[in-house]
Amino acid sequence: MTLTWYCKHHSDLDKHELYALLALRTRVFVVEQNCPYQEVDGQDLLGDTCHLLAWHGDQLVAYLRLLDPQRHEGEVVIGRVVIASEARGSGLGHELMERALQACAERWPGLPVYLSAQAHLQRYYARYGFAAVTDEYLEDDIPHIGMRRSGQ
Repeated sequence: MTLTWYCKHHSDLDKHELYALLALRTRVFVVEQNCPYQEVDGQDLLGDTCHLLAWHGDQLVAYLRLLDPQRHEGEVVIGRVVIASEARGSGLGHELMERALQACAERWPGLPVYLSAQAHLQRYYARYGFAAVTDEYLEDDIPHIGMRRSGQ
């Protein structure tokens, strides 16, 4: 699958990109996971927040956001990590995480990176240097665990 990758500051997103990322997140997190919650949480367009997008043609197939560390106690927060159902199982999640960590190192060198992982993905994120820093907790009725990677 040939992909085109972009890491964009929120102010550089066009309306098509913003619509596509909100649609993908809603399709997976709200509809597919049957989890009614306020997916559009007001953090997408704040401060230095950036968005990592992978396109296959005109279809957004992978996405995550990098929240502004100045708004999160000096840590970059990775969130809304999502792969479209039709692109799962291809290794795309690994490339997404590698590109996210590279973007963090380039944009915010030396800062720690935090994420709230679905608990069953703890070993997956551990491959990338993340270690559990919280007990397991429920977020929208799904078990999660806070994980941190020290600054590189």
